[in-house]
Amino acid sequence: MAQLLLSFSILIFAISLINFFTIRIPKRDEEVKKAVTILAPMRNEAENVPEFISALSAQMGVRNLRIIVINDGSTDKTAELLDTVIGNDKRFAVIDSPVQRLGWLGKVSALQTGYQAAESEYIITLDADVRLEPNAVMRAITQLERLRLDFTSPYPRQIAQTFPEKLIQPLLHWSWMSTIVLRLAEKYPRRSTAVGNGQFFVVRKSALDAVDGFTSVSNQILDDIELARSLIGAGFKGVVTEGSGIASTRMYSSLDEIRQGYGKSLWKAFGGPIGTVIAIAFIFLTGIVPVILILNGYLIGWFIYLYISFSREISAIRSRSNPLYAFLHPISSALLIYLIIYSWRKRGTIQWKGRTV
Repeated sequence: MAQLLLSFSILIFAISLINFFTIRIPKRDEEVKKAVTILAPMRNEAENVPEFISALSAQMGVRNLRIIVINDGSTDKTAELLDTVIGNDKRFAVIDSPVQRLGWLGKVSALQTGYQAAESEYIITLDADVRLEPNAVMRAITQLERLRLDFTSPYPRQIAQTFPEKLIQPLLHWSWMSTIVLRLAEKYPRRSTAVGNGQFFVVRKSALDAVDGFTSVSNQILDDIELARSLIGAGFKGVVTEGSGIASTRMYSSLDEIRQGYGKSLWKAFGGPIGTVIAIAFIFLTGIVPVILILNGYLIGWFIYLYISFSREISAIRSRSNPLYAFLHPISSALLIYLIIYSWRKRGTIQWKGRTV
């Protein structure tokens, strides 16, 4: 068993290393001449409005850029702040999302509203807590065009400041960096290897039209991954890219926010109870078992621990996070298992931005 686990940890390390050197990175500054629309759904995002809009206003190198902000029934000062911060910038349009569509989740319903108002060749979806560099849109679209793909998802740098954030947030990047050979997934797309991040998602409108916008993910909590799967299922090609150089985000700022944020989605992340059990087993075997082996005097436990930790380091370096926290992987694993169990216990009851999800 230990030998098998060692082989598995070496495989994880090898995949991480391959992706480190081969992952697509948007880095070309070429003027985008085709029309681009950014869809930004907002619900009670008053604290994010000033910086978010400022970063969008600073975008350069896109000749025809339109930004549609969808106010999704905000009850704070989001609407008032949008009017103040946007001012007379004609690139922006603020629209109100109608009453949440029956059977749809709120954010996805808002995105559908924005999609129906878009007329450009490219569409980008952005979360309000994402901060773009001035060349972010230009580089993302240029990369999509040069690779001749239908969608990409530039993965933002995940800012972590508190100790719980530093334990959990790097696992997002590592989860796909260590398990999917991205160049193979790009060349031979499969629904099972689809990766997407709705924080920053770039797609050709023609591809989105083919799947009727966001209809196929209308009730999906993990709408980003499911949208990538839907697009691949319809015959389109796309891949996650390293977006830490052009975008950043801080998803949560405390353990309570982490618990609530992941609590609403982790129970859906693995496809059902069986998938969840497999995921917990994977996390336990790669994060906890090596420590058990070490404490019982088995040298092989150190090798397993180090291969997994080094794979975490590779991911951290590529995503511009602190690599030292990779060596706390056993603690991160224990916390993640707790969050998965918490999510299953609280599924369908968590309040998020004034809605039960």
